Amino acid sequence: MAALIGIDVGTSGTKALAIAPDGRILASASAGYPCAHPRPLWSEQDPEDWWRATVKTVRQVVKQAKLKAADVAAIGLSGQMHGSVFLDKSGRVIRPAILWNDQRTAAECDEIESRAGGRAALIQLVANPALTGFTAPKILWLRNHEPRNFARTAKVLLPKDEIRRRLPGELASEVSDASGTLLLDVVNRRWSTKLLEKLELDGELLPRCYESEEATGTLTPEAAKLLGLTTACQVVGGAGDCAAGAVGNGIVKPGLLATSIGTSGVVFVHSDQPQFDPQGRLHTFCHAVRGKWHMMGVVLSAGGSLQWFQDAMCSSVGKNGKKSSISFEQLCSEAAATPTGAEGLQFLPYLAGERTPHLDPRARGALVGITLAHTRGHVVRAIMEGVTFALRDSLAIIEGLGVPVKQVRAGGGGSKNRFWRQMQADVFGKAVHGMAADEGPAYGVALLAAVGAGHYKNISEACAATVQVADGSKPQAQARKAYDRLFPIFQGLYGALREEFRRLGEA
Repeated sequence: MAALIGIDVGTSGTKALAIAPDGRILASASAGYPCAHPRPLWSEQDPEDWWRATVKTVRQVVKQAKLKAADVAAIGLSGQMHGSVFLDKSGRVIRPAILWNDQRTAAECDEIESRAGGRAALIQLVANPALTGFTAPKILWLRNHEPRNFARTAKVLLPKDEIRRRLPGELASEVSDASGTLLLDVVNRRWSTKLLEKLELDGELLPRCYESEEATGTLTPEAAKLLGLTTACQVVGGAGDCAAGAVGNGIVKPGLLATSIGTSGVVFVHSDQPQFDPQGRLHTFCHAVRGKWHMMGVVLSAGGSLQWFQDAMCSSVGKNGKKSSISFEQLCSEAAATPTGAEGLQFLPYLAGERTPHLDPRARGALVGITLAHTRGHVVRAIMEGVTFALRDSLAIIEGLGVPVKQVRAGGGGSKNRFWRQMQADVFGKAVHGMAADEGPAYGVALLAAVGAGHYKNISEACAATVQVADGSKPQAQARKAYDRLFPIFQGLYGALREEFRRLGEA
């Protein structure tokens, strides 16, 4: 029996998924871990937690699927993008990894743009502006604020590539994830020696960069024994979580756009050629499809906004010390019972600053228009609508650049909820399709592993054979008209509050 495994090193946990070459899901398992916030707007994790979760989940799927060690031909890796794992020359982790949603590097972003000769010049070099979540600003932050740790740093790896280091023992990355470091020449799909020189960074800090379906090595004897596999098992390049999720949804040709609502929210569109937003509001990255690219808008707190509300406002600790909270399903049910537009209540989902379209790490969340008549259901609906409006910001920019969008496919935990998927259709004014197998990035990199193992000649062929679109939610005329009236109000709120957000951050 042949099988492929996809591993997704997420922010809240790691997921492993075993599939057959025809795309059938054989087993899946997840394991969670904490995220530390040692200061406001900081976000860190211990890479050892990722490794323990990887070993646990892979062993679980091998057992659940009743696989023999030799059955697993290849592994694909995905993970949260932009995180920085700093290694010394002996391969030891120097400090906790700084994550994608960490906002400490505003000064370093300014430094990068200055050294590059301005934002326009930087975009010419690496296709993107400097954003606080990206990897390069984190490296400069380490140099500026922890010089001893920087002096010890021999390599900087992305989260999934730290797991790769423990599997085949290779220090390597691939082009889709590397695009989010701000150090990749995205057009030419290689590290930017020009920007590295301007930043006075040694190119030796960065690992070798592969295409996504390329094999980067086979399991070491130690890793094979831990996972219950063999040393013949290949590990392919894989992809950053956004590109991996898009592959899993079949977004591998023009005209297809994916939305994803997880902790963050993503709007992702395929491109045969590198295309750029002159203002840098969208990311232009290498796709996990060899020789192709994608544009992407990111909402930092999408499902995370609703998770925050559930944890902070809908939980309690009983006399027995046990924590209980109102379920996501109950909250959605209450939201669905309230009118479209939440009767004048709007929510800005900028709980961790924001990327698209504002590029503002100082942005904050806000509930605007609240009255004595509003209930918890209204608040939940406003949060869901605010997140969906924020996704529409990205869609509007994509279409404004003339990029065709013929079909929208929804993925991620939030999109599995039929009510939220219908809301997307109403807000976007387009049919939004679910997926027959919505297993997220782990499914996409399992397909990349299938290509690497020779089951398909390329990822487009693999997706055509395995990815199936499920039912679609069509926009409802009345709701669509209401959201078309409310969307400009949502857009105007950030401009009205931007200066106040800055002042609050300095208070």
